[in-house]
Amino acid sequence: MIGTRESWFDDAAGPLVRPYALTRGRTAGAGPTLDMLTSILTDRSAPAPRRAAPEYSEILQRCQVSQTVAEVSAGLRLPLAVTKILVGDLIGDGQLIFRAPVPTEAGPDDLNILRSVMDGIRKL
Repeated sequence: MIGTRESWFDDAAGPLVRPYALTRGRTAGAGPTLDMLTSILTDRSAPAPRRAAPEYSEILQRCQVSQTVAEVSAGLRLPLAVTKILVGDLIGDGQLIFRAPVPTEAGPDDLNILRSVMDGIRKL
């Protein structure tokens, strides 16, 4: 195979960056504890962002309209834990406004919720 140059990655897969490289090895964010259903929105009155990584810019762009952390994670194609850390950084910088999900009194054994889910599935 002398003279043959093979690509070591698939072009369709995009750039290969390990999640721990994006978070600089951090496994927990410095900001608030975020749930996957936490709503986040870009604070338009905030000063210019100080973080240069493209993931931060993409998060700010996506959050021009309120989204959950899970939606941002799916849009970025990043693990939820990594997205929580990046979003926490932006919240700490004052770039994002967040609102935690409202806790419900219903638990996993609430039959009313289970019946509502089943009714919704049947309507599909």
